[in-house]
Amino acid sequence: MATLTATMPVNQSRLFNASCFALITTAFSFSIRAGILPQLGTEFGLSATQLGVINSMFFFGFPISMIIGGLVYHSVGPKIIMMVAVIAHTLGILLTIYSGGYVGLLVSTFFIGFGNGCTEAACNPMIADMYTGSKMNKMLSRFHMWFPGGIVLGSLISKFMTDAGQPWQAQIWVIMIPTVIYAFLYFGQAFPQPRVEGVTSLGKNFAAMLTPLYIFIFCCMALTAITEFGPQQWVGLIMAKSGASPMLILALVTGLMAIGRFFAGPIVHKFDQTGVLLGSAVFATIGIYLFSTQTGTSAYIAAVFFAIGVCYFWPTMIGFVAENIPLSGALGMSIVGGVGMLSTSIFQTIIGGWIDEERAEKSAAGLSGDALELAAGQATLVKMTTFPIILIVAFTVLWFIMRNRKPGHGNEALANQQPQL
Repeated sequence: MATLTATMPVNQSRLFNASCFALITTAFSFSIRAGILPQLGTEFGLSATQLGVINSMFFFGFPISMIIGGLVYHSVGPKIIMMVAVIAHTLGILLTIYSGGYVGLLVSTFFIGFGNGCTEAACNPMIADMYTGSKMNKMLSRFHMWFPGGIVLGSLISKFMTDAGQPWQAQIWVIMIPTVIYAFLYFGQAFPQPRVEGVTSLGKNFAAMLTPLYIFIFCCMALTAITEFGPQQWVGLIMAKSGASPMLILALVTGLMAIGRFFAGPIVHKFDQTGVLLGSAVFATIGIYLFSTQTGTSAYIAAVFFAIGVCYFWPTMIGFVAENIPLSGALGMSIVGGVGMLSTSIFQTIIGGWIDEERAEKSAAGLSGDALELAAGQATLVKMTTFPIILIVAFTVLWFIMRNRKPGHGNEALANQQPQL
């Protein structure tokens, strides 16, 4: 295999397209499984709590495989990791269809989450190795475009099939389509080699991850992730009581995110990564605040601001690590992505507690019914603005630091020198 990799040219276009279909598989598993939850609950007699535990297995398997994939990326290579992803996705799909009940759904959801984490662990560093500079930022953003884009497609497919009376098993089979496509595209291909000398050493990876800059980004990723996924998980429930359509808000947000990520290259090139992150935090703050104050059609304006704010967070954070802390390697990118997903899981419980507290407070003030739910939800959204407000301060500091660092900060220089906070 080493001889094959050394003699065969790397087909960047094919590998990139395969990576996009792998991420579409992730997005389909996210949206289609969410769409069939009511059917699963009815067929197997599952409570809302049980359905929530099933969903949590998705987020549990994801960071585990990301961390493992980051640790072994340079020893086994992205090809092996993506083979594991194909196996995990296939097992997850088949076990879901033939699960027969609660335990089977827990196991199948874990496998799908595990496969999704493998995709992130392999594709992010692989794309970073195939491209450099602004091209790398553009291609990472276009890769991550397919998560919101795939959610839009998956949601529409699930809704169409549900409205047409198709069983949930048929919807799960749809996830197999992009799985087969990305497996075929990866088959027999040569994969890129690391561009930065020393990046294959786990010792150097950990040393780079102990620098102040990496620790800073690690902490910021926890906040950018919950800024993106927190409101998305709850805003539908809240806006349902405001006169706006939750499905239209979701479609608007994810659709704009996909478009924004497709055209991210020139934006990141013009404003630099730190400028984009700072601007994103500002727009996200405005968007979440507007969600907390607007009702009816005005909520769609809030959705536009929110989508602009969060669409660049995830790919730009991964790209920042790849470009500015290259010695952290695949492990560094995987850990940053993993902490983002873990943060999303942890903060969901906190946000749920905020909603319960606000419900009790508003109920004591005499509100009830839809008015109670809307007031409690909007008050919770105000609290959620804390996340991007902290990021505004953090990214302002980062902007000044990166602006004033020494010239000659390309990958070659960074291989021997890490920027310090």
